[in-house]
Amino acid sequence: MSDTLDKRQRSELMSKVKCKNNKSTELRLIKIMKEMEIKGWRRGYPIKGHPDFVFIKQRLAVFVDGCFWHGHNCRNLSPDDNKTFWENKISSNREHDLKVTSRLEARKWKVVRIWECELTNRNKDIAKMKLCDALNVPSI
Repeated sequence: MSDTLDKRQRSELMSKVKCKNNKSTELRLIKIMKEMEIKGWRRGYPIKGHPDFVFIKQRLAVFVDGCFWHGHNCRNLSPDDNKTFWENKISSNREHDLKVTSRLEARKWKVVRIWECELTNRNKDIAKMKLCDALNVPSI
């Protein structure tokens, strides 16, 4: 699939992508947790790996990963321009995710990764199920 934006437009768009308070990821999960009346989570908890959400009592770290940035195969989104750069970038992100997960699990933390696409209205039951399983609460 070729890009519909020119290089300047694409660069400007990509520079606006935030790693925190992203509406398509973290803020959607907050909405889901509020709907489910899940409490006890914290953001910005000072732990190596920087999970998006932490449930301290349960030692649960929750990451919300953007499908493009972390290489999820839900959509065919591989840029044609600068292909090698993007393949290396996404591969590096995936390797980092594995290291962070391993480090946290070695410290007796449970890690849950929720994909951006699992937060859409059509798929949010997947995110709900992951949270319920990790928190040992009945599915809602």
